[in-house]
Amino acid sequence: MKSFLTTLVLLLLAEFSYAQYTEVINSRRPGYSDSPYSVGTKVYQVEAGLFYKNVGGYLYYDPILEETFDYSASSFGSDITFRTGQFFEQLEFLLDMAIVSESRDYTRPDEVSESAFGFSKLTLGAKYMVYKPKYTDKTKEIRSWEARHSFDKRRLIPAVGVYAGLNTNLLTELHKNQEGISPRFGLYTQNDLSNRLIVLLNFIADKAFTNEAENSYIITVTYTLAEKWSIFGENQGFYRKNVPNDYQFGAGGAYLINPNMQADFSGRMIFDERGDNTYIIGGGISWRLDKHKDKIIVGKTDNNEEGAAKEKKSFLNTITFGLFAGGKSSNNGKMRDVKSSKVKTRDIEAPVNKKAQKARKKQNDRLVKEQKQKEKAQKKYNKKSEND
Repeated sequence: MKSFLTTLVLLLLAEFSYAQYTEVINSRRPGYSDSPYSVGTKVYQVEAGLFYKNVGGYLYYDPILEETFDYSASSFGSDITFRTGQFFEQLEFLLDMAIVSESRDYTRPDEVSESAFGFSKLTLGAKYMVYKPKYTDKTKEIRSWEARHSFDKRRLIPAVGVYAGLNTNLLTELHKNQEGISPRFGLYTQNDLSNRLIVLLNFIADKAFTNEAENSYIITVTYTLAEKWSIFGENQGFYRKNVPNDYQFGAGGAYLINPNMQADFSGRMIFDERGDNTYIIGGGISWRLDKHKDKIIVGKTDNNEEGAAKEKKSFLNTITFGLFAGGKSSNNGKMRDVKSSKVKTRDIEAPVNKKAQKARKKQNDRLVKEQKQKEKAQKKYNKKSEND
């Protein structure tokens, strides 16, 4: 048992070498999917936006009341997410909330109207990246154009992250879960198919173990058009116990204002088995307070190389993570392992052989002594010549 725990700790420590920090903001907005990557330690991030939602016809069965309800609704509100990375580079804590003003018009079982203002969502959670793939750096390939531009099959292996959260029930009467608080679980993957194209796939179990449980998938494709512009397309499917399945399609884009701020816009339509015409439009801002401290990876180096490679991040990856990762693009600039600093080197003289040094000193002393003897003999000869 002890050896097992030791091995587990070592594996976790090995994983901790993967840093999630990016040079530009990594936002989840405006998509609904999420990336397995975290924002990085000591980064404090706020993602907020405004939205308008129109529900054409929502049908569900209440197993507790044993009645079927049908309503149309309109709502205006703000969705806000607080994110921070703490303790480990792979670990992120999140607070997701939405504040809405909503009006509903029921047609079944009775014709009645209701309205509410307050939280429609308030969820606490944590995300951890369990695997990050490594890709070949083809920028160093200079002998073959084909090899430099060929597709790296390892990019088909995704980065993987897991999520666990708790849906609180501090919500309006229109949005409360009759069974109280409930758990939320997620499995997130990301494939960086190129430096511009990123695919995210999420599998989510929400309100698990309750009558309102819903399982869903989200697939998001993001593409970086230019240094500061990224676009995305997204499809989401919902599978519920007491509600007909529905499918949502969304699209939008993001603009990088500066390394710590991003603006976004999006729109989406929802299609279900009832022929519903629900749509959502919105936009928002993501901003971060960056207190991240770089790590230095020390390794073999010479005067022409850095001890640790510094992976340049682009807006594309940033957005992929977020923009359209569930938000945003993953960085629609690549994620990097760590900010690395160049390791300075200096020449160090080889250790001196003491025996050789002693022999050289002895030889020098002998030569000096012989020179002095010659000079003394010369002076004696010169003096004798003067007396003669």
